Amino acid sequence: MEPQRLQTKQGWEWIKQGYALFMKAPLLWIVLLFICVIAAVALSNVPVVGEPLVSLLMPAVLVGLMSGCRSLEQGEDLELAHLFNGFKQHTSQLVTLGGISLVGQLLIFGAMMMVGGATLVGILMNGQPDADPNVMMQALAGAGFAVLLGLVLFSVLMMAMQFAPMLVFFNNVPPVQAMKLSLRAFLHNVGPMLVYGITFVFLAILASLPMMLGWLILLPLVFTSLYASYRDIFPLVKEAGSAPLEGDVLSRDDQSHF
Repeated sequence: MEPQRLQTKQGWEWIKQGYALFMKAPLLWIVLLFICVIAAVALSNVPVVGEPLVSLLMPAVLVGLMSGCRSLEQGEDLELAHLFNGFKQHTSQLVTLGGISLVGQLLIFGAMMMVGGATLVGILMNGQPDADPNVMMQALAGAGFAVLLGLVLFSVLMMAMQFAPMLVFFNNVPPVQAMKLSLRAFLHNVGPMLVYGITFVFLAILASLPMMLGWLILLPLVFTSLYASYRDIFPLVKEAGSAPLEGDVLSRDDQSHF
């Protein structure tokens, strides 16, 4: 299972394809993401165990949204029940993936503390920004190398996690192998990923202008376009027990919604 090397322009195609998936059920996408955000905020506020639980369960929730994308791609309906698919299949592997991510985050924070970023890490892990902005500025000023190290390591972790949940859920790939494949996929497609990321930064600015209302579309688009990129980079792999999916992520008629 080798990730495809794609042209730089595909970064924009993923956003178009994701938009077409969103337009198949726009209201339900907004409802699903609203439920996810409310649940994540509520769980995060549980003392001590809340935030670690969010990290552990995030891959299972993500693949629920991705299974909704798969159903829309196959001409089926998006349903609320899709949110729970990650808790019905491959749950232990997905939670393991979340655990690896959580341990990775803690190790990165530990590495930052060892190179002079203890104050900054303390503020970040506190969960709430310090009331005095001068304290944050002083922490940043004294942790230049720690910040750089953290950015590099968190970027690598993000790349390793980007496609890993889908590879575990749809393709029955073991968690560690899925992370390796995800990292390789990202490194093979730096060009389209760069276009994809820059475009989202621009869209995020636009979405924030009219009282943040644009995020009602942009937040679902984050997930639908992620599915589009996964299907484009891993086009020949198949879901365990099903026939291979052929063709592009979406037909040209679907893309014409953009």
